[in-house]
Amino acid sequence: MNLFLLNILLALIWLALTGHFTPANFVAGFLLAYIVLWLVQRTTEPSSYFVKVRQVLGFIAFFVWELTKANLRVAYDVVTPHHHMRPGVVAIPLDAKTDLEIMLLSSLITLTPGSLSLDVSADRRVLYIHSMYIKDIEAFRQEVKAGLERRLLEVLR
Repeated sequence: MNLFLLNILLALIWLALTGHFTPANFVAGFLLAYIVLWLVQRTTEPSSYFVKVRQVLGFIAFFVWELTKANLRVAYDVVTPHHHMRPGVVAIPLDAKTDLEIMLLSSLITLTPGSLSLDVSADRRVLYIHSMYIKDIEAFRQEVKAGLERRLLEVLR
C-alpha cells in the first residue's frame, strides 16, 4: 500500500509542476508515476502493488464488458415484440467470507441490469440472486462464481 500512496504523491507533484489541476492531468501523472515506480522496482525488491494494479484494471474492464452485455440484452428484450426472459431465483454458494466481499459482490450483481441480489443466508454461505435470463441454472452459477466472484476476490485478497 505504501507504493500506492507514493504513486498518488508523485501524481500530485506532477499536478503541481504542470499547474493544470484537471482529472485528466492527474490520471496522466498517476500513469507516469506508475511507470517510474515500476522501473525503479525492477532494480529493488519486487512488490505486489504492480500485480494488484493490473488485477484492478482487469476487473474494471471485465465488469464494464459484463455491464455492457447485460444492458444490450435487456434493451434487445425491450425493443423486440417477443420476450426472451426466463426469470428465476438461484442460490449461489459463496467463497466470499467477509462483510466487505459479500457486500461488494451483491452490489455489483445488483448494478448489472437483469439481475438482483435478494438475500444472503444466515450463515453467510449462500447468496440468492434473481435473474431475468436463466437458460441453465448451473451455467448461471458458474458464470457468477468463475467470473465476478473470482475476479472480485482476486482484487480484494
